[in-house]
Amino acid sequence: MTNGIESGAGFPETGGAAGSARWFVLLLGIVAILFGVLFFVYPIPTLTFLATVLGIYWLANGVVVLLSLSRDKTGWGWKMLVGILGILAGVIVLIYPLYSAVLIPTIYAIVIGVEGLVIGAIYLVQGFSGEGWGTAILGIISIIFGLILVVHPFIAALAFVLLIAVLAIIGGIAAIVFALRMPG
Repeated sequence: MTNGIESGAGFPETGGAAGSARWFVLLLGIVAILFGVLFFVYPIPTLTFLATVLGIYWLANGVVVLLSLSRDKTGWGWKMLVGILGILAGVIVLIYPLYSAVLIPTIYAIVIGVEGLVIGAIYLVQGFSGEGWGTAILGIISIIFGLILVVHPFIAALAFVLLIAVLAIIGGIAAIVFALRMPG
Protein backbone atom coordinates (compact mmCIF):
# COMPACT_ATOMS: atom_id res chain seq x y z
CA MET A 1 0.00 0.00 0.00
CA THR A 2 1.40 3.38 -1.04
CA ASN A 3 0.51 6.87 0.02
CA GLY A 4 -0.37 9.65 -2.44
CA ILE A 5 3.09 11.21 -2.39
CA GLU A 6 4.93 8.08 -3.45
CA SER A 7 2.57 7.42 -6.33
CA GLY A 8 2.68 11.02 -7.53
CA ALA A 9 -1.01 11.64 -6.87
CA GLY A 10 -1.86 15.31 -6.72
CA PHE A 11 1.24 16.43 -8.66
CA PRO A 12 1.12 17.51 -12.30
CA GLU A 13 2.89 15.21 -14.71
CA THR A 14 5.90 16.98 -16.23
CA GLY A 15 6.58 14.35 -18.83
CA GLY A 16 10.20 13.91 -17.81
CA ALA A 17 12.70 14.87 -20.48
CA ALA A 18 9.93 15.50 -23.01
CA GLY A 19 8.26 17.97 -20.66
CA SER A 20 11.54 19.76 -20.07
CA ALA A 21 12.22 19.95 -23.80
CA ARG A 22 8.73 21.32 -24.39
CA TRP A 23 9.20 24.17 -21.92
CA PHE A 24 12.68 24.89 -23.25
CA VAL A 25 11.41 25.16 -26.84
CA LEU A 26 8.53 27.34 -25.64
CA LEU A 27 10.94 29.62 -23.78
CA LEU A 28 13.23 29.87 -26.83
CA GLY A 29 10.23 30.83 -28.96
CA ILE A 30 9.20 33.57 -26.55
CA VAL A 31 12.77 34.93 -26.38
CA ALA A 32 13.04 34.89 -30.20
CA ILE A 33 9.79 36.86 -30.55
CA LEU A 34 10.98 39.30 -27.88
CA PHE A 35 14.26 39.92 -29.74
CA GLY A 36 12.40 40.25 -33.05
CA VAL A 37 10.09 42.89 -31.61
CA LEU A 38 13.02 44.68 -29.97
CA PHE A 39 14.85 44.75 -33.32
CA PHE A 40 11.81 46.39 -34.92
CA VAL A 41 11.07 48.87 -32.14
CA TYR A 42 14.62 49.65 -30.90
CA PRO A 43 17.04 48.49 -33.61
CA ILE A 44 20.13 50.45 -32.53
CA PRO A 45 19.87 49.78 -28.76
CA THR A 46 19.21 46.08 -29.45
CA LEU A 47 22.18 45.91 -31.81
CA THR A 48 24.27 47.78 -29.23
CA PHE A 49 23.32 45.20 -26.60
CA LEU A 50 24.18 42.31 -28.93
CA ALA A 51 27.45 43.99 -29.94
CA THR A 52 28.33 44.34 -26.25
CA VAL A 53 27.62 40.64 -25.69
CA LEU A 54 29.78 39.87 -28.73
CA GLY A 55 32.56 42.09 -27.33
CA ILE A 56 32.44 40.26 -23.99
CA TYR A 57 32.58 36.93 -25.82
CA TRP A 58 35.55 37.98 -27.99
CA LEU A 59 37.42 39.31 -24.96
CA ALA A 60 36.78 36.19 -22.88
CA ASN A 61 37.63 33.90 -25.80
CA GLY A 62 40.89 35.76 -26.41
CA VAL A 63 41.89 35.39 -22.76
CA VAL A 64 40.98 31.67 -22.73
CA VAL A 65 42.95 31.02 -25.92
CA LEU A 66 46.03 32.75 -24.52
CA LEU A 67 45.69 30.87 -21.23
CA SER A 68 45.41 27.58 -23.14
CA LEU A 69 48.95 28.16 -24.43
CA SER A 70 50.25 27.19 -20.98
CA ARG A 71 48.83 23.67 -21.45
CA ASP A 72 49.14 23.08 -25.19
CA LYS A 73 51.85 24.72 -27.30
CA THR A 74 50.76 23.20 -30.64
CA GLY A 75 49.91 25.89 -33.14
CA TRP A 76 51.10 28.51 -30.67
CA GLY A 77 51.49 31.20 -33.35
CA TRP A 78 47.89 30.92 -34.48
CA LYS A 79 46.63 30.68 -30.92
CA MET A 80 48.62 33.78 -29.99
CA LEU A 81 47.19 35.66 -32.99
CA VAL A 82 43.61 34.55 -32.24
CA GLY A 83 44.00 35.41 -28.56
CA ILE A 84 45.43 38.87 -29.16
CA LEU A 85 42.91 39.70 -31.91
CA GLY A 86 40.06 38.45 -29.71
CA ILE A 87 41.15 40.63 -26.81
CA LEU A 88 41.67 43.68 -29.05
CA ALA A 89 38.33 43.22 -30.82
CA GLY A 90 36.53 42.67 -27.51
CA VAL A 91 38.05 45.77 -25.93
CA ILE A 92 37.29 47.92 -28.98
CA VAL A 93 33.67 46.73 -29.11
CA LEU A 94 33.24 47.32 -25.37
CA ILE A 95 34.76 50.81 -25.54
CA TYR A 96 32.70 51.78 -28.62
CA PRO A 97 29.48 49.69 -28.45
CA LEU A 98 27.35 52.12 -30.47
CA TYR A 99 29.85 52.36 -33.32
CA SER A 100 30.24 48.59 -33.21
CA ALA A 101 26.48 48.11 -33.41
CA VAL A 102 26.46 50.00 -36.70
CA LEU A 103 29.85 48.89 -37.99
CA ILE A 104 29.55 45.10 -37.50
CA PRO A 105 26.43 44.65 -39.70
CA THR A 106 27.89 47.10 -42.25
CA ILE A 107 31.14 45.15 -42.49
CA TYR A 108 29.10 41.95 -42.73
CA ALA A 109 27.16 43.45 -45.67
CA ILE A 110 30.42 44.43 -47.40
CA VAL A 111 31.90 40.95 -46.91
CA ILE A 112 28.76 39.32 -48.32
CA GLY A 113 28.82 41.83 -51.21
CA VAL A 114 32.42 41.00 -52.09
CA GLU A 115 31.59 37.31 -51.84
CA GLY A 116 28.67 37.89 -54.21
CA LEU A 117 30.96 39.65 -56.68
CA VAL A 118 33.51 36.83 -56.60
CA ILE A 119 30.89 34.09 -56.90
CA GLY A 120 29.15 36.05 -59.67
CA ALA A 121 32.40 36.42 -61.61
CA ILE A 122 33.10 32.69 -61.29
CA TYR A 123 29.57 31.83 -62.48
CA LEU A 124 29.88 34.30 -65.34
CA VAL A 125 33.15 32.75 -66.52
CA GLN A 126 31.67 29.25 -66.16
CA GLY A 127 28.58 30.32 -68.07
CA PHE A 128 30.60 31.61 -71.01
CA SER A 129 32.91 28.58 -70.84
CA GLY A 130 30.19 26.12 -71.71
CA GLU A 131 28.18 25.67 -68.49
CA GLY A 132 25.20 27.37 -70.09
CA TRP A 133 23.22 30.59 -70.00
CA GLY A 134 21.60 29.71 -66.70
CA THR A 135 24.95 29.81 -64.93
CA ALA A 136 25.85 33.09 -66.66
CA ILE A 137 22.52 34.65 -65.64
CA LEU A 138 23.06 33.54 -62.03
CA GLY A 139 26.50 35.14 -62.22
CA ILE A 140 25.04 38.43 -63.44
CA ILE A 141 22.39 38.42 -60.68
CA SER A 142 25.04 37.65 -58.05
CA ILE A 143 27.22 40.50 -59.35
CA ILE A 144 24.28 42.94 -59.23
CA PHE A 145 23.42 42.01 -55.62
CA GLY A 146 27.10 42.10 -54.68
CA LEU A 147 27.45 45.61 -56.12
CA ILE A 148 24.36 46.80 -54.25
CA LEU A 149 25.80 45.49 -50.96
CA VAL A 150 29.24 46.99 -51.56
CA VAL A 151 27.97 50.37 -52.77
CA HIS A 152 25.25 50.74 -50.11
CA PRO A 153 26.45 48.68 -47.11
CA PHE A 154 24.64 50.74 -44.46
CA ILE A 155 21.26 50.32 -46.17
CA ALA A 156 22.03 46.63 -46.62
CA ALA A 157 22.93 46.39 -42.91
CA LEU A 158 19.62 48.01 -41.96
CA ALA A 159 17.78 45.59 -44.23
CA PHE A 160 19.77 42.76 -42.62
CA VAL A 161 18.64 43.88 -39.16
CA LEU A 162 15.01 44.01 -40.28
CA LEU A 163 15.41 40.57 -41.86
CA ILE A 164 16.76 39.24 -38.55
CA ALA A 165 13.73 40.76 -36.80
CA VAL A 166 11.29 39.10 -39.19
CA LEU A 167 13.08 35.75 -39.00
CA ALA A 168 13.24 35.91 -35.19
CA ILE A 169 9.49 36.54 -34.95
CA ILE A 170 8.62 33.82 -37.48
CA GLY A 171 11.05 31.38 -35.82
CA GLY A 172 9.67 32.25 -32.39
CA ILE A 173 6.09 31.64 -33.49
CA ALA A 174 7.12 28.35 -35.10
CA ALA A 175 8.93 27.29 -31.91
CA ILE A 176 5.89 28.09 -29.76
CA VAL A 177 3.57 26.18 -32.09
CA PHE A 178 6.01 23.26 -32.09
CA ALA A 179 6.27 23.34 -28.29
CA LEU A 180 2.49 23.33 -27.90
CA ARG A 181 2.21 20.34 -30.25
CA MET A 182 4.93 18.33 -28.51
CA PRO A 183 3.67 15.36 -26.55
CA GLY A 184 3.87 16.25 -22.93
